[in-house]
Parts: sequence; structure tokens; C-alpha cells
Amino acid sequence: MRLKDKVIIVTGATSGIGRAIAERCVAEGARVLVHGIVREDGEAVVKKLGAAAVLHLDELADPASAGRIAAAALAAFGRIDAVVNNAAIVARSSLATTSAEKFDRMMAVNVRAPLLLIKAAFAQLKANEGCVLNIGSINAHSGQANLLDYSISKGAMQTLSRNLANAHGEDRVRVNHLNVGWVLTDREYAHQIEHGMPADWPQHVPAQFAPSGRLMMPEEIAAAAVYWLGDESRPVSGAVVELEQFSVIGRNPNKSSAK
Repeated sequence: MRLKDKVIIVTGATSGIGRAIAERCVAEGARVLVHGIVREDGEAVVKKLGAAAVLHLDELADPASAGRIAAAALAAFGRIDAVVNNAAIVARSSLATTSAEKFDRMMAVNVRAPLLLIKAAFAQLKANEGCVLNIGSINAHSGQANLLDYSISKGAMQTLSRNLANAHGEDRVRVNHLNVGWVLTDREYAHQIEHGMPADWPQHVPAQFAPSGRLMMPEEIAAAAVYWLGDESRPVSGAVVELEQFSVIGRNPNKSSAK
């Protein structure tokens, strides 16, 4: 029980990586505030997790949602030990297709909401010497041409993590960050189908994207998250860890595949 008796808020926990993290946290002894926006999905998660989880539905684009989420966790469990900022909008955009409205919504959900949730929970995190784990993306480094707004938001989130780690180390609040690569979630599977990929596309991902022969799974990200949420990783703060199948810096896929 690596997270015994800890109370953890996980945003975007009704599907994908967030759901896997919530499930693994409960399996490790934690109690979890499951945040989401789809009631049916959320109710299925908390039904599976039982008394160790409560559901809170809220729209992260609303700045007031942070206070409501933190209050819901306190009402349910009486304390907050950790926040996992996992929820994010992933939408395609480029210089030609972006707009002020699209950019503002992306930044509101992907950057402002995590910041405000940390702020809302900070008194509890400080009192309990807790931690924050931000779920980012390798797109933070430069991103893809068709993920312009998303990539910018993940770059900002990475800076948020490092800034808060530096600012609040003496408060004994740790802030760490996972930059995640391509993960096979239900949403990602459906997204690729919508863009014309065949039903068996996960079995045919090019080696340059999946050198191991497959994509990563949400449960593998969740397994890594446990370490950063638990006391095993104390006192490390400000870490930015890339969960990817290859080295991002200095990578040359053509060279690496040459015989």
C-alpha cells in the first residue's frame, strides 16, 4: 500500500490516463476525488472503486471550478494530500486554423485550471507536506505542426511545474511533472478512427513512433505516477520526466533504424 490513507484529486479521471491513475491510486490505498465532465463515465469509475472514491463533475474552463473541486475533496475525505492535473483538451490546430477563441480555451483548461486547482488546494498541501503531479506531453518541447495550441499549452504547463517547485520547496510541497508520449487510450483510438485510420491501426504503428512494437498503455503511466505521488520520491521536486519509448533530445529516427 504505497499510498495508504492519502487523499488525491485526479482531474480528467473518468477515462484514459486519468482513470488508470485513479484506479491505481485506490489499489495502493488512497482515496480519490474523481473529476470529470461526463456523468455516465464518472459513475462507472466510482462504482468500480467503491467507498474509496467520490465523483465531482465540473467544467475546468470555469475559473471557479478549482475551489469547488478542492471543497468537494475536503467534504468527502477531510484532507488533500496530492493533486494530479491530468485533464486536458487535445485538439488539432495550426497557424492557419487557430483563433483567439480556440487558443484561449486551450490555455484555460490546460494551464489556468491546473494553476488554480493547485492554488485552491495549496493550504492543505502545505499542511500535509503533499505533492502535485502534472501530466504533460513531450509536445512541450516543440510539438507537432498540427497541434500548435496544444503544444504551447504543454510548454507552459512544464514551466508551471518547474516554477512552483522552485517557489515552494521550503513549504514542503513537491511539484513534479510527467511528459507523456503516445498512449493508446480509448479516446486516442477513436480519434484516429475519425481521421481515417483502419480499425486495427494500433497493430501497425510505424517503428519510429513505437520502437517496442506497440504504444504505451494508460496503466503504464499510472504505475509511474504512483512513485511520484508517494513518499518514496520525497524530497525530489521539480523533476520533469519523459515517459516515452525513445530519447526525445538528439533523436534521429532514420539513423536509429538504419542497419
